[in-house]
Amino acid sequence: MCVSFVPLPRAELAGHFQAEPPPDQWAAEVWQDDLAPIILPGDQARQAVLANYGFLPRQQQAPGARYSTLNARAETIDRLISYRQAWQQCQLCLVPMRGFYEPCYESGRAERYQIGLLDDAPFAVAGLWRSWRTPAGSTEYAFTQITINADQHPLMRRMHQPGEEKRSLVIIPATHYDAWLDCQVPQRARQWLQLYPADAMQARPLPKPPTPQLALPF
Repeated sequence: MCVSFVPLPRAELAGHFQAEPPPDQWAAEVWQDDLAPIILPGDQARQAVLANYGFLPRQQQAPGARYSTLNARAETIDRLISYRQAWQQCQLCLVPMRGFYEPCYESGRAERYQIGLLDDAPFAVAGLWRSWRTPAGSTEYAFTQITINADQHPLMRRMHQPGEEKRSLVIIPATHYDAWLDCQVPQRARQWLQLYPADAMQARPLPKPPTPQLALPF
């Protein structure tokens, strides 16, 4: 499933999501344990915070543990100990992005594809967040992206190795942003865990850059 994505620069984050961007910078492409902006509900308006990509950061895992919490399966999110409490408490967030990456094997080998909206517009996927207090007294955040089965999706079923189950991130339509963020009943939240229309999406080959990307321009 998705292990990296392209977040939005500061101006688009503010304009599209009506949320004040976090003061710190973030990378042009986000990988495990990188910080990226997520959108949370606020008392008066949406708020954007920087959060660790991975629900359980590596430094919080037991020594020798090597498991990924980048993506949470919708089918088990209410049962797995990693996510159960946050799901039951409806700690729902939006993960803003321009696109996410998946491998496509149609050529006979893995090719890196960027997947996004047909018009390259900003969008957001469904996520789950958690927070904790540091010894210094500050609050830090982490998130995971929610995935659903995509075996029958015309675009997403092209991704990953032949024979594997096909999965997709959940793109939340802009008209449903606040309904998703404000939902307080887990069973009701599932109504938004739907596949996005394939005819409104695009997938294009985009090889990984040979050198690390710099922070996004602000």
